[in-house]
Amino acid sequence: MIPAEHQAAKVRFGSKADIGAAIVVSEWNRASIVGMWIGTAIDALRQGKVLELRYDGFSRFVEVHAVGYSRVGHALMRSWQVSGGSAKGERVGWKLMRLDRGFSAHVSPDASAAPRPRYKRGDRDMARIVIEL
Repeated sequence: MIPAEHQAAKVRFGSKADIGAAIVVSEWNRASIVGMWIGTAIDALRQGKVLELRYDGFSRFVEVHAVGYSRVGHALMRSWQVSGGSAKGERVGWKLMRLDRGFSAHVSPDASAAPRPRYKRGDRDMARIVIEL
């Protein structure tokens, strides 16, 4: 269940301008949340810690190897999942995650074992890399 403070408020719109303003606020809020998750992923990488997050409805523990952006501007994270769930049933292994699809994230106290085998710098799935091991 989503806590009340995180649920969207029901809004009644009086005009098209009201709808446009709500969309701008919604997009700004989404962008600020994604920015926060990028910062958290970068913190985990820099601190050498595991990142705990909710993604695709599952709790996951990942070791961040790179953070960047796709060719169309989606924030991405290349990581090694050490435990948790997965929509495809792959509980451990390499993941490329879109950060706008996450629900929450925080740096755990657990040490990361990164870099993992087969990690390569210069991730080709990222058009722009912000940080990498």
